[in-house]
Amino acid sequence: MDFVDSAYLAAVTLAGTVARALVRGLPPNWRLRLEAEGPSALAPGWLWVHAVSVGELLLAEGILGRLGAAGYRVHVTTGTQAGLDLLHRRLPGWDQGRGLITGGAFPLDDAWGLASFLRQPPGAFLALETELWPNLLRELARRDIPRIIVNGRLTTRSLAKGRALMARAAARLTLVAARDEDSAACFRALGAPRVVLGGNLKADLPEPKPLHPGWEPLRRAWAKAPVLVAGNTVEGEEALVLQVWREARAACPGLRLILAPRQPRRFQEVADLLAGQRFRRASAAWPEDEAAWAGTDLLLLDTLGELASAYREGSLALVGGGWTWHGGHNPLEPVRWGLPTLLGPGFANFEDLVLPLRSAGLVEIASAEALSSRVGVLLALGNLRPADSSNPVPYPASLTGALGKTFEFIRTVLPDPR
Repeated sequence: MDFVDSAYLAAVTLAGTVARALVRGLPPNWRLRLEAEGPSALAPGWLWVHAVSVGELLLAEGILGRLGAAGYRVHVTTGTQAGLDLLHRRLPGWDQGRGLITGGAFPLDDAWGLASFLRQPPGAFLALETELWPNLLRELARRDIPRIIVNGRLTTRSLAKGRALMARAAARLTLVAARDEDSAACFRALGAPRVVLGGNLKADLPEPKPLHPGWEPLRRAWAKAPVLVAGNTVEGEEALVLQVWREARAACPGLRLILAPRQPRRFQEVADLLAGQRFRRASAAWPEDEAAWAGTDLLLLDTLGELASAYREGSLALVGGGWTWHGGHNPLEPVRWGLPTLLGPGFANFEDLVLPLRSAGLVEIASAEALSSRVGVLLALGNLRPADSSNPVPYPASLTGALGKTFEFIRTVLPDPR
């Protein structure tokens, strides 16, 4: 262990000691990680799959399906309360009664936090996207346990932050299946010894689960109205969406809106912004009376894991993250249902998806200033409900096949299932 390792370990150990002494007064996400415990009854060779929060958990679904079908015993961890809530809801479907997949919180990256997870060491560790935990990777490498990054995502901006520590962690990875060429180049620049191009798993996710039966009265009430679905909005974008919606309603008086903020911590903030609108929260009770929904203009989708299916209820989609932020968000979810889909110009984190989709005419880029006029044009031209679950829109060929390719790569370093 050299200076870089020693300095990190000393810092995280001190932070963990102080945090455990103050645990009752800490935010929920800190307490969740401080109180994380490894599974108590895992057989040798179990696989540790880590997905930091909601988006990564949804992304892990295809890989978990392949691992379960191959007979692997898997424990899934996540690092946020929102992620843990979604994990508990999705586990029964992932496991399908086989008793192979469990889940819980991800620990703090110090000796105390990792102890219960390493008592019965895993057969391999797989992390989604960019989870480089130096102490964990060092301990796994010391035990010669494979360390794998799946759908690896890294940008040149990320390389400038804590490069020495990131490089030390990346050098201890066994395999990186990068999602795109730029990310692959960044992992190689950090010193990861084996980097392959797996492709973006977002394009190979299974069809989203049907929405709960409470949606049926809403569907009947809104059947003859166009619906604008604005998903994954970030701070500042809800106000823009509301302005666009109000202006579009001048030409389409019955236009409804489904609004899904990206971060659960902002649900209440957005609800406060909607004061004065005729709206309902998806997290509240769902009226069975169709008339209640006929008098509702806006649904605040303040739940987790439903947005991909909710796009199917729309006439036109706005994908947030690109109007007041530079990163963007996943445009594939509305595209699969055939919705005309508009994005902001700040889609840097999703260029590998947006560029081929735009070339195929499946998404459009619109500035904040041009958004209202473009929404008006598309609503006038579009179908009331373009979604057809029996015939989903095919993605460009360059985006497909990532799941199969990635799984074949990781199988080369996984132990045999026991």
